[in-house]
Amino acid sequence: MYNMQAVVRKSINNATMQFEKLGYVANNLANYNTAAYKTSSFEQLMREDGYIDGAIRRNTLQGAIRVSKNPYDIAISGEGYIPVVSPDGEVQYTRDGALKKGENGYLMTVDDWMVGDGIQIPANSYRFEIRPNGDVMNYDKAGSLPEKIGTIPIVQFDNPEALEQGHNNKMVYNAETGEPKLIKDSENIRQYATEISNVNIYDEINDLMRLNTSMIASMNLMKVADDMYSKAINIRE
Repeated sequence: MYNMQAVVRKSINNATMQFEKLGYVANNLANYNTAAYKTSSFEQLMREDGYIDGAIRRNTLQGAIRVSKNPYDIAISGEGYIPVVSPDGEVQYTRDGALKKGENGYLMTVDDWMVGDGIQIPANSYRFEIRPNGDVMNYDKAGSLPEKIGTIPIVQFDNPEALEQGHNNKMVYNAETGEPKLIKDSENIRQYATEISNVNIYDEINDLMRLNTSMIASMNLMKVADDMYSKAINIRE
């Protein structure tokens, strides 16, 4: 009787972990077209007692760079994250460089988080340039000399794989990642470009198919164990 209960408990544990992993696979597939999205996975681990546990892993490899015609688009070529500030003053970090000119001319994310300490593009700007080091240069008119109006900061973390999901396509740091460190003399910003997600759709679909098969097997095992458990009870009665 005890052994049968253990089989049922372990089967339920296994199915629960598979559903957890399935959630991350589904989220990766849903964000295939999200700029600079980094895939997350739920890695299953077998404990000494036979139960399955798991740990979240984040793939921080850079996605491909796609050329854009939008001067507000930027991509980070290499390591680093852009600090952005919410309307409430909360700071989070992103690699999504699909920016825009927001309220009062400030450079902002598509969901209205301010880039860095605030970079304001003048209303009468003829054009602006974002240099590889993050300096934003404004031109009042054709042939005029550029004026620096701000710098897009890039920060890095000791352990970026441990970053936690924040608001939308943003990340928050913790004790495991270490505090953000400003990258000095950075030359890895590209204007007129965006980073696409690093989701490998073929790997994700393959994981989805394997999980589906595994969950069906787990459910069948639980049904068999439940039937045997019921029969054992009836025999005792």
